[in-house]
Amino acid sequence: MRVAMLSPIAWRTPPRHYGPWERVVSLLTEGLVAKGVDVTLFATADSETAGNLRAVCAQGYEEDRSIEPKVVESLHIAAVFESAAEFDLIHNHFDFLPLTYSGLVKTPVLTTIHGFSSPKILPVYRKYNGKAFYVSISDADRSPELDYLATVHHGIDIERFTFQPRPEDYLLFFGRIHPDKGAREAIEIAASAGRRLVMAGIVQDQGYYDRAVRPRLDGERVVYVGSVGPLERDRLLGGAYALLHPISFNEPFGLSVIEAMACGTPVIAFPRGSMPELIEHGRNGFLVPDVEAAVRAIDRIAFLDRTACRKTVERRFTAERMVNDYLGVYRMILAKSTRTA
Repeated sequence: MRVAMLSPIAWRTPPRHYGPWERVVSLLTEGLVAKGVDVTLFATADSETAGNLRAVCAQGYEEDRSIEPKVVESLHIAAVFESAAEFDLIHNHFDFLPLTYSGLVKTPVLTTIHGFSSPKILPVYRKYNGKAFYVSISDADRSPELDYLATVHHGIDIERFTFQPRPEDYLLFFGRIHPDKGAREAIEIAASAGRRLVMAGIVQDQGYYDRAVRPRLDGERVVYVGSVGPLERDRLLGGAYALLHPISFNEPFGLSVIEAMACGTPVIAFPRGSMPELIEHGRNGFLVPDVEAAVRAIDRIAFLDRTACRKTVERRFTAERMVNDYLGVYRMILAKSTRTA
């Protein structure tokens, strides 16, 4: 089986720190290669893979701001489809734009829909519905207007997350500094609970950070450590008493949620989007409706078994399971394509 894996090029694959789509693509690519699949990864030239690597840009455009994103994105997508005849399958992780090339090639195209940035992008997915193939990353993120082959939850390399049976006393916010992710609400929850809060993640909305986060930072009770790499991520997630995830949007997935649980850390989240698919209320965390309920839930964290958090990930969210799920989808597509041909 020859697979063209189309990764985003905002960041390196795998990312040095932030880059959730690139992280998933990397885990999938390396898992497939380990199983003997012939994978060509289309990503930035500084990407790392045991498979074949093809690139049109040296670095991700978020890491080299001299790069014009639309130019390299166009060249990047074109590189895949101009070589489509070399592959049995193209696996697109680049959102909707590559679909507009899919009708020009005979190679089947699978798109993992990592979320809908806006309802305005749906017309493209509708146009190619039934021609290309779609996978959702959670049942909650499915559009009723589209047909899907499967839901494949993300997986993580669980060996890179250290189980910590005895946490420290801080709460953790780990995610983009953006209103969607609830950074301000996390600060309110920690303050009301009288707990120290550590915050980590890229600043995606500078105005929001300046308005809602920066004034509350004191270096002691509320600390912002910026975007962190794998080693510091593991330490922060494992040391946290609980992860606060008070999102204000229907999140398609939530890698930080399962990463925290892999370290044994329970999660307190608002029940939006995929959260009920990831969190088993009262077992590995709590689904709460508002800030006040989140504060009350902190008092119940001590009654949760951190081992159960880890076991949830071992059972449901490993990279191995994700790779096997996608292999099943690939075989389904190739069988359909063979019958059609």
